[in-house]
Amino acid sequence: MEILDKKSTEINSFFTGLDELLDTIQQALKNRTPHLNGEKFLSNRDVCRMLHISSRTLQDWRDTGKIPFIQIKGKILYKESEVLKWLEQMLAKQNL
Repeated sequence: MEILDKKSTEINSFFTGLDELLDTIQQALKNRTPHLNGEKFLSNRDVCRMLHISSRTLQDWRDTGKIPFIQIKGKILYKESEVLKWLEQMLAKQNL
């Protein structure tokens, strides 16, 4: 029977796998979005990525009332369902 120590490849491989798993979990937690009553809320960054626009463009759209949003204690959030509905409406207008 072989005794494994911290220098063995099996132990190194095991801990490397654990480190990769920890990194994956941390990334998932960092990228999660809050849910409330089944509704997914998006941040400014999320909406900018989704629509491939700059934060300045998104701010202009908020200021002019072009895109729906809510503000809670200074935090701006977007209901994912409303953003998707708004996007469908914009695409439908283009196809007319």
